[in-house]
Amino acid sequence: MTIRDRLEEAVAAPPTIFGEPMETADGATIITVARGSAFGRSARPVGVFVVHDGRAHWTPTVDSNRIAQLGEWIGLLTGVIAALAILRRPPWPDLRCR
Repeated sequence: MTIRDRLEEAVAAPPTIFGEPMETADGATIITVARGSAFGRSARPVGVFVVHDGRAHWTPTVDSNRIAQLGEWIGLLTGVIAALAILRRPPWPDLRCR
């Protein structure tokens, strides 16, 4: 296998990483799941499998920092558009017929 084949394989399907199963006091088993980067240097959490009484339940993770950053970008864009609308307004609202 050449280096090019390895790179194409790594970019095509980033690996899914399952953590070690952990038992809780009430008998549930928790398995963490992460998605690895294309070159295996970092992993981003995706969610958690919870197995309890023979039933598995998937709980996805929510990145609140990413949601907050999206809100900040939307607010910044709104401010820029409003400022441009005020600064670049057309002259005809000031024209009056007498």
